[in-house]
Formats: sequence, structure tokens, C-alpha cells
Amino acid sequence: MLSIFDQGPPSPCPAPFNLAAFVLRRAGDSPNKCALSVLRRDGSDDWSYAELERAVRGTGTGLLRAGLEPGQIVLLRLGNTVEFPIAYLGAIAAGLVPVPTSSQLTEPETAKIIAELKPAAVLRDPEIACADHPLQIDIAALEAMRSLPACDWAMGDPERLAYVVFTSGTSGSQRAVAHAHRAIWARQMMVEGWYALTPEDRLCHAGAFNWTYTLGTGLMDPWTIGATALIPEPGTDIAMLPDLLREHRATIFAAAPGVYRRMLRDREALALPDLRHGLTAGEKLPQDLHRRWEALTGTGLHEAYGMSECSTFISSSPANPARGVALGQPQVGRRLAILGEDGQPVPQGEPGVIAVHKDDPGLMLGYLNAPDEMAARMQGDWFLTGDQGAMAVDGQITYLGRGDDMMNAGGYRVSPVEVESVLGTHPGIEQVGTAEVEIKRDTKIIVAFYTGPKELDEAELRTYVNGTLARYKQPRAFVHLDALPSGANGKLLRRALPAYFPARSPDPA
Repeated sequence: MLSIFDQGPPSPCPAPFNLAAFVLRRAGDSPNKCALSVLRRDGSDDWSYAELERAVRGTGTGLLRAGLEPGQIVLLRLGNTVEFPIAYLGAIAAGLVPVPTSSQLTEPETAKIIAELKPAAVLRDPEIACADHPLQIDIAALEAMRSLPACDWAMGDPERLAYVVFTSGTSGSQRAVAHAHRAIWARQMMVEGWYALTPEDRLCHAGAFNWTYTLGTGLMDPWTIGATALIPEPGTDIAMLPDLLREHRATIFAAAPGVYRRMLRDREALALPDLRHGLTAGEKLPQDLHRRWEALTGTGLHEAYGMSECSTFISSSPANPARGVALGQPQVGRRLAILGEDGQPVPQGEPGVIAVHKDDPGLMLGYLNAPDEMAARMQGDWFLTGDQGAMAVDGQITYLGRGDDMMNAGGYRVSPVEVESVLGTHPGIEQVGTAEVEIKRDTKIIVAFYTGPKELDEAELRTYVNGTLARYKQPRAFVHLDALPSGANGKLLRRALPAYFPARSPDPA
């Protein structure tokens, strides 16, 4: 059997359509129900569905009164506050195209974005760095817009541009990823395929308001079905999250693996009586962390895989838990394949590139100002993710790492994830990343970089992996670090690891 998953196309997105209108479609049914609680140690700041819709549509009116026109781009330079999702949805409601960006970007970095996208306006918190722009709308003005009359929903073709996010392209430089309004329609496949979300749920996301993972999983998806979103206030200590989950009766918790790791540190038990399960995405979930969460909480932990270009489309769920180290399986309605170098699906069990069909409703429209890069990512009818995976006979997919993260040992290609999953079970290792390091001209070795309370004996670590990993997969050197290099959202940067390798020769193999 070939590595292809195709149960036919999902139901088509209705037309005319507006992403923000779809997100808030339940507001009229339950206007007084709590849509959002910003969690604090001494209570919460609650927003009903009626208040949320009023703020979003009032913001849409205000942006149009400021002289902006449907179809124009607006750059969001907002911090980790509720203004972020309100401005984002308000812009879309009015037919504008918001571009959320990390608050950590510098002024020169934003200058490049402004030069590339030529936004009609910048929605800005004055505390957030931003290059000059002739039309900047600040926080005070955005807050005042909330009380304005509601704008009409800007309905139209679901294929038209709705929003833009930035991600690293295949060239290594940032690319502007353009998404259609239909992207929110595609996210319904996650509701059963990952979340098992119901209108009665209270979903707490540990991320910041201005992170796209939080925006989608933590806010828009719960609102789309009429559930309640819980977001800890900015600056909340991760150690306080269990108390907040208990106090505010969270039924589902979502976070990146690094948050789970820190929550469980030095704990022998974790009582969360209302919690049904946890969700995780952003980087590969280590098996030992998965087992520890389930042991301490008695609840499942379900992982999802996706990307800025297509959100999440492979996941485990309460109804279909992942088996072993697998990510899970393609969500019902998706069309996926594992492709070989010839662009054809490989036999089940063999590694290849994870690919998404061009007709997936969640797939981006393309890269703005970089059509050649989009063309380079296509192989016939398939969009190449750049990630390696293998599909088992039951359809579950094991993640093998980025194509450009794959290591070479004696002519064999080695997945860093496979090596890390073994070392991650060592009791003295908290986090681990592996990379190929050139120790002299034309000589490269696999090196494991790890964090933990103390530096471990290398001979003992070699013994630990011996018998579990083939010899060619075993690290030749081990480096203890205080912290592994990571991006703004805590995701491991494997390509940065070789710079931390000390100038020394590895022990002989």
C-alpha cells in the first residue's frame, strides 16, 4: 500500500463568506455567555459574546472611518493584550487584511515589512517597536472604536485574501504567507480530529494573545463553536498555571511542550479535576514528557502537526490516540501523502516528505511577492511541507524532522527526532537537541546538546543509547548547556546548535 490519505474532499466553504463573521456566528445565540476570561490570581476579566462582537464590529467601523478601505493591508504592532484579537477580527470584519507580527521584532525589522507589504496603516501599542508610518492608530484610538456602531460584515468570495502571517521560507528568509477567508472553515476539521471540543468546554491556552497558535487554537476555534476561551494574563508564572486551571475550571489545556515541561518540573502529582485532556503543538512532543503528564494528571495529551502555510492537519485525539512515537493521523477531510524523491507516494512505512494536496481548504493562497517560492514547494498536485515523515499501515504518521535538519552518518540519513526521543527519557536530561557538527574539514559527527541539573558522564550516556539506537545513529559527543537555543515561541532551533559545540575532539568511537 502507498502512503496516501484521501477520504474525498471536505464540504465546500459557503459563499459569500467572512472569516470574522464565522468566528462570531454563535454570539447571537448566547449573547450573555462568557466568550473570554483573562485569568488573574485575584479573579478574571470576562467578556461576554455580546461584548466581544460589539467590540470587534465597532473596531471595524472605526477603521473604515479612519479612511481605510476593504482589501487594504494593516500591520498589527500590538502586545500581549486583548486589543490584539479584537483588532485582528475587527479588521477582517470590515474587509481589511491584518498582518499580525511578533512584538519582539525590532524597528529595522518592521521597516523591511512595511517596505515589502506597504500597509495602509499600522495598529500600534506605543510600547512596541515599529518603524515610521504615516498612519498609525494607537491603543487609545482602538479602545475608543469599540463603542462605535457595528460595521456590516464584509461578505465575499471565500477565496479572497483575509490575513497574512510571516514564516521562514525555504530560502531561510521570512516570507509573507497569504491566507484566504476559507482558512477558518478548514479549521473545523480540528474540532473532532484534535480538540474534541464542545460548546460546554472551557479551553485555556497558555500562550500570548499575539501568537498565532493562541489566536487560532486558544481563541477563534472555541468562539466558532460557542465555547469559552481562557487566557492567563501577561506575565503569568508558568508555575501558577495549575492553580489557575483548577480555580477557573478549565476542561481543556493547550500549550507548547516547553510549557508542559516546566509545569511538571519537581512535581509528584498534579490534580486537575475538571480537565478532560491537554493539547500540544509547536514542536515535537517528547515521549517521556507525554508519559509523565498522563501519569501525574490521569488525562491524555494530544499532539498536532501543522505549519503557518496550512495550520494543523495531522493530530491525535481522545477518540484516536497516537500510537508510540507517532504524531497521530490525518484529520478527516484532509488529503495527505508521503512523497519520495520522484514526487510519488512511497510505500507505507518508508520515509519521505509530508505533502498536503493543493485543494486543502486550509492551504495558503501563496507567498506574497514570492510566487517562485510557492511554485518550488509544489510537486504536481502536492504542497511539500519540507518535513520528513513515515505513514504506518493504520494511517498514523511518525514525524522524522525537517528535511534540512536531517543528519548524515556514514551515508545513512538520521532523524534528529529519533535520537532525541531516546535521550529524552534519561532521568538527568530535561531537554535535548541533536545536530550534525563539522569537527574538521570533511568530517562531521552527530552531537547531542542537552539541559539538566548537572553535566552527565559521557561514557554513561553512550551506554544509555547503546542497544536502543543503531551505532550510526548514536551521538559521538554530548554537550551540556544551561538552555538550548530557541525562537520567540520556545521552539528548538536545531540549526543554531553547532555554534555551541566546544573546540575539542570527540572521544573515539
